[in-house]
Amino acid sequence: MSLVRLKIKGISYSQTQNGAYALILNEVDGDRKLPIVIGAFEAQSIAIALEKEIKPPRPLTHDLFKNFSDRFQIIIKQVIIHKLVDGVFYSSIICERDKVEEIIDARTSDAIALALRFDAPIFTYKNILDKAGIFLKFSNKEEDENDDDSIVVDEILQEGETVEIESGAASQGYRELTLEELHKELDKAVANEDYEKAAKIRDEISKRK
Repeated sequence: MSLVRLKIKGISYSQTQNGAYALILNEVDGDRKLPIVIGAFEAQSIAIALEKEIKPPRPLTHDLFKNFSDRFQIIIKQVIIHKLVDGVFYSSIICERDKVEEIIDARTSDAIALALRFDAPIFTYKNILDKAGIFLKFSNKEEDENDDDSIVVDEILQEGETVEIESGAASQGYRELTLEELHKELDKAVANEDYEKAAKIRDEISKRK
């Protein structure tokens, strides 16, 4: 079976299901997306890895694993999403130490959080993408002034077909703050280890540069 390389498109949230997030993966050489439902902790860990400028005051669990692996010279070569059963994705982490390769079973969210920290590629099999991949239809509403739209995950969870783009209320509130106030809010969010909020504030700061 042929492998298809994936890249992270983004993370979205559910407005109706508390604590539900969707990690959106995009095939590198195509238009199909692979939405994977993940928990809040994993979503936060992945968001931190994506947002390079946010440095947690203490290592998160996946950062600790990275530090441990570096100390013992273990590298992650790649992650493969290898199975889909009843809507649940199964993944393998391909590791190497002293030129000996090992395959470790892992939850897909954990595997991707680690792949980001090791700069390791993410793959899935073509038959999985054929089965679960979708074409997301985005709608750009002229009346919506928010450029940092987020994909609402509820339609993925309910239908798995069409996803519309809506504006995030939280990021809209940040637009009213000055740069100085945003930096203070960013420092406060990082200190409180609220990395999801920190990532949104960082996005607003980046748009003003």
